[in-house]
Amino acid sequence: MTVGIVMLVHEALDRAEQVARHWSRHGCPVVIHVDKQVKSRALAGFADQLSDLKNVRFSKRHRCEWGTWSLVAASQSASELMLHDFPEVRHVFLASGSCLPLRPVEELKQYLEDRPLTNFIESVTTEDVPWTVGGLDSERFTLRFPFSWKKQRYLFDRYVRLQRRLRYKRRIPEGLVPHLGSQWWCLTRQTLSAILEDPDRKYYDRYFRRVWIPDESYYQTLVRLYSSNIESRSLTLSKFDFQGKPHIFYDDHLQLLRRSNCFVARKIWPRANRLYNTFLGSDAESLGRTEPDPGKIDRIFAKAVERRTRGRAGLVMQSRFPYDGWENGKTCAPYSVFQGFSDLFEDFEEWLGKVVNARVHGELFAPGRVNFHGGQKVFNGALSDSAALRDYNPTAFLRNLVWNTRGERQCFMLSPRDTQKINWYMSTDSNAQISVISGTWAVPLFHSNQNFSEIRKEAARLQKIETEFLDALRNSHAKARVRIWTMADFVDSPMEPLQSIIDEVGPRNHRRLTEAPRMVDLNGFGQFLQNLKNQGMHPHLMGDFASSDSGPDRPASQRKPYLVKN
Repeated sequence: MTVGIVMLVHEALDRAEQVARHWSRHGCPVVIHVDKQVKSRALAGFADQLSDLKNVRFSKRHRCEWGTWSLVAASQSASELMLHDFPEVRHVFLASGSCLPLRPVEELKQYLEDRPLTNFIESVTTEDVPWTVGGLDSERFTLRFPFSWKKQRYLFDRYVRLQRRLRYKRRIPEGLVPHLGSQWWCLTRQTLSAILEDPDRKYYDRYFRRVWIPDESYYQTLVRLYSSNIESRSLTLSKFDFQGKPHIFYDDHLQLLRRSNCFVARKIWPRANRLYNTFLGSDAESLGRTEPDPGKIDRIFAKAVERRTRGRAGLVMQSRFPYDGWENGKTCAPYSVFQGFSDLFEDFEEWLGKVVNARVHGELFAPGRVNFHGGQKVFNGALSDSAALRDYNPTAFLRNLVWNTRGERQCFMLSPRDTQKINWYMSTDSNAQISVISGTWAVPLFHSNQNFSEIRKEAARLQKIETEFLDALRNSHAKARVRIWTMADFVDSPMEPLQSIIDEVGPRNHRRLTEAPRMVDLNGFGQFLQNLKNQGMHPHLMGDFASSDSGPDRPASQRKPYLVKN
């Protein structure tokens, strides 16, 4: 007794000839179905190459197309010829022209010899199938599919929608419980012959002819009628991506395929010379009675799927325009944004850099240029200080800045005077830590030497911009870590909020702050705000400043804030 190989071939005939010769040389009869779309000249050359092998046959040809009945018909014709011409065959193994034996054929024969009545076919009910891609699981058995999904997609979709609208449902043949699974099986002669010689075969075939992708359900369903000795798994290693397309194995997958311990793998790249030479050569690795274990490499494929669908945080796939919302994290690392601090404190960037030991930039989104740390014109990753280049794609600029400086915390200043296109992006970025002292944009106006009418107009513009930014930060979709203080509250007690910011930006720095950066002179600022009110502009973002004072409950003389240690 031996195992017979049914091969479905439609391309790479040279590789199919090499594999068929390998099976035949090791005593396995081979029946080959060649797709009718293959030209006669190519078929004649293919058959001539195998003409010296007495245990190789060619079955009746069908024009095969993915997802249609033709694939089942091809396997039926080849299987009938196998059972008729080779009575010594006890198991029939279905393979494709791109399948490659991974272990010595004698091990497969011995494995099946030890399990003479076992059918190896993945066969699970539609309720238990997690891998169907395309939205059709149970419906593939209750609707009709006369149109090709690949060549007649418009008609396919319209006809499905029409049947759903009309609530049309096909009657499943009595006694059948629909099952699904991989099309690559290995069945016993007894079970396969029972399926092919069933008196009701014409009835079943007529029903499955209009099932969607019947090669994944025909044998998987009918095998349940004729055998209870079923192992619901395939002996062929086949992996699929998140779109349902098969993974292709290349030369650099050699060790991965060895590790699976499987008997056969698909889909092998036709030019993978190293794989074919290794597994079809005399030095093929023997594993004895080792059980096939594709689970050993499932973790690797799961990582591949995750990398393809989610990518790496902070990177956008450049091979095609990405879908919005598919990114795996808008940026790759935490960063800190400070709005209002550089207006309220003198040399705040320098002070912050010393305290947190981080890279502190100026206003990266200033209208004139990008103010990198130290006044650099070109920063990590060849980022230019050109405002025009930055504003062409502000989100990509920020994403690249954080990616190019991985391992180093980036901090930068922000202002209502800056480009605002980045605001919503930052507010929805979970890596962003945004600290805002609202209303400090008025301090430079207070110290400016402009006409008051111009100051009032500019103050109204900046207040509107900051209000929109604060609304974005308070939006229910915001994911950034946000702290907002009014200028009055911050000036009244600056040490506590500064300490909380420093603790988050530099978590390794456990020192308590003993003094804050020097605050700008605010004498007369309250009266300045009152003048704006008198001119009809209501500056409400600063909080409550007394018109006769520099700040709420602040003495007239300006002093540097300090912290009293217990």
